[in-house]
Amino acid sequence: MNDTDVSKQIQQMVRFIRQEAEEKANEISVSAEEEFNIEKLQLVEAEKKKIRQEYERKEKQVEVRKKIEYSMQLNASRIKVLQAQDDLVNSMKDAAAKELLNISGDHRNYKRLLKDLVVQSLLRLKEPSVLLRCRKEDLHLVESVLDSAKGEYADKAKVHAPEIIVDNVHLPPAPSPQNEHARFCSGGVVLASRDGKIVFENTLDARLDVVFRKKLPEIRKSLFGQIAA
Repeated sequence: MNDTDVSKQIQQMVRFIRQEAEEKANEISVSAEEEFNIEKLQLVEAEKKKIRQEYERKEKQVEVRKKIEYSMQLNASRIKVLQAQDDLVNSMKDAAAKELLNISGDHRNYKRLLKDLVVQSLLRLKEPSVLLRCRKEDLHLVESVLDSAKGEYADKAKVHAPEIIVDNVHLPPAPSPQNEHARFCSGGVVLASRDGKIVFENTLDARLDVVFRKKLPEIRKSLFGQIAA
């Protein structure tokens, strides 16, 4: 083989090696681009997922805030309704309390009522000796019914007539425009055992409180329906 043939053969080998290198380089380039595109796609999807999660999180926060605001507004509305209902009920009680003041104005009926209140109190206490307290303006009427009240109690309870000591400390007077915030009593009596351990408040105001508490569910149902009751 002469030099010319050797040179040709070397050139062929160089071309073959170069072609192999170019093909390998092309394969590497294509593979690298594919890997880059895959990684880029993964990064894009990861960012999309992160954005979706952040959006969902903020959307949930908005929904929670809306629910809280709605609940607060609903509770505020309910409180206003309940307050308005309470105001109406209390105004009814105040009106009834004002009517109590008219009872003591009818002396004949009020005298009979005082006797019944004393008898009822004696039956509750069942004490042989009691203290009685009344308003100063009712003292004369109360003293005038004590004997008949003791006799009626004795007949009903089948006991001896009790001793009733009228206290020299009186219940507060009826309310007046000049002293609206002072303690007051619309009438009636308070009886207690001699040692003061048992007290039965049988004033008109106390009876109104008892009746009003007892009838309150019926009053609310009548005014506001089944739900309010």
